[in-house]
Amino acid sequence: MRNTRSVGTVETRYLDLPAPLPLDSGRELRGVRVAYETYGTLAPARDNVILVCHALSGDAHAAGIAATAPAESTRDGFAAVGSPKGIGWWDGMIGPGKAFDTDRFFVVSTNLLGGCRGTTGPSSADPATGRPYGKDFPVLTVADMVRCERAFLDVLGIERLAAVAGGSLGGMQALQWAVDHPDQVNAIVVIASTHGLQPQGVAWNAIAREAIMRDPDWQGGDYYGTGRSPDAGMGVARMVGHVTYLSAPALAGKFGRRLQSGGDIRYTLSEPEFEVESYLQHQAGSFVRRFDANTYLHLSRALTYFDLSREHGSLQAAAEQIQARTLLIAFSSDWLYPPAASEEIEEALRKAGKPVEYHLIEAPYGHDCFLLEEARQTPIVREFLNGSRA
Repeated sequence: MRNTRSVGTVETRYLDLPAPLPLDSGRELRGVRVAYETYGTLAPARDNVILVCHALSGDAHAAGIAATAPAESTRDGFAAVGSPKGIGWWDGMIGPGKAFDTDRFFVVSTNLLGGCRGTTGPSSADPATGRPYGKDFPVLTVADMVRCERAFLDVLGIERLAAVAGGSLGGMQALQWAVDHPDQVNAIVVIASTHGLQPQGVAWNAIAREAIMRDPDWQGGDYYGTGRSPDAGMGVARMVGHVTYLSAPALAGKFGRRLQSGGDIRYTLSEPEFEVESYLQHQAGSFVRRFDANTYLHLSRALTYFDLSREHGSLQAAAEQIQARTLLIAFSSDWLYPPAASEEIEEALRKAGKPVEYHLIEAPYGHDCFLLEEARQTPIVREFLNGSRA
């Protein structure tokens, strides 16, 4: 039975980093602002902090009901069905008695660097010009995101984390934390993620980015204030991305080959003929209204760059750096971030003599299982975290 206790109404807050942020590209960002939310109570010893990292399309609002209702929910796709407007994207996992138990832990969620939901990104004003960065925003890496999170926590006076957790791109951040800051993380929870995206995943991301950049309204990335934005390309990119997050059985089970009209075919090229086509158009429209195209480009590129083997010479060498206890959760139908990737991480950690747990959950929803299978993940995560505090 789903735990319905909530963290209540939550206000997103903002923090400006006091120093420039150096990036892997050799550039730096000045005046970086970070949007964040917190849930639970910080212990006097500051040793009960869990950092939750979001996936590509998420934001800082991970749990509870947003104090200011957004125009569009960040709970996408199947996960949005039946969800109250303004609910956090991982509300089923964060709260009193839930996987990330706010009766015990102080949970922090930030909008990652490059975002468009409050943290500095391509649509933010460049302090040097006062105008949106646009095409001048630097290309980012997952390591840059983690560097920003580390600087943010420094300002809060939080030196060590009980855990870093996330799914998909959020799981990449958790792994990067464990490798880059091994003495500052007790545990990591890596869900539906990988040490390096498979070539097929890189290819799908390339197609999505091309859809945006080939839209004439992208204007090389400087579309802010012009009255035109690459909504058509962004919509196609979201359609492509959304299909990769699901599985064939999930789509067949929800839509089959049912016609949108409910009757005979209408012999049309321009209108959705099947329910699944209408669903994708709805997802595209919703996403365009809440997300910035340049942010999509930058975050998509960052997750394709992520490769612990390339960064450290081999996955085994990266695993040797990790001191944190590691929990890996994968889903049987996830073909974008397949279980094999989690198994490779587990094998490398075991060879290095590191504490690691791996759980494979049989579920039909593809990559989106990490948002949909909250009830099955909760006991695994909760039991793991029972031993995660210093």
